[in-house]
Amino acid sequence: MEKYSTTLLRFSALFAVVGAFIGSHMAGSMDYQFKSVHAHILVVGWLSLFAWAVFYKVFYKRQTLLATLHVWSAIIGSIGLTTGMWVYFTRPLGLPETFVTVYFIVGGTILLISFVLFFLLTLRQFEEN
Repeated sequence: MEKYSTTLLRFSALFAVVGAFIGSHMAGSMDYQFKSVHAHILVVGWLSLFAWAVFYKVFYKRQTLLATLHVWSAIIGSIGLTTGMWVYFTRPLGLPETFVTVYFIVGGTILLISFVLFFLLTLRQFEEN
């Protein structure tokens, strides 16, 4: 559906800008502390969200609860995983260790759920055609 595709594409573009900025900063400063975060922002945020945007534009044209859950779990999970990873590895805010660990794990789990939902969408989509 167009709405899903556009939403995912916009978030993908945001992740691309953030990932490119972090990569540029690392190259300029010669400080590679953020390399894992940078890689996940680009792969999970930019690439995965972009691929799913294309899926909704080309293949999946219906608005369903499963699709809605997939789109929002993908966005929330991508943000949760990447910001959780950043906070976990850099500890910039002085947050309690338990909170940081749980935040990181929950973000990654929500993203994992989005991948499972996507798998289910592909099974459902191509069974019906």
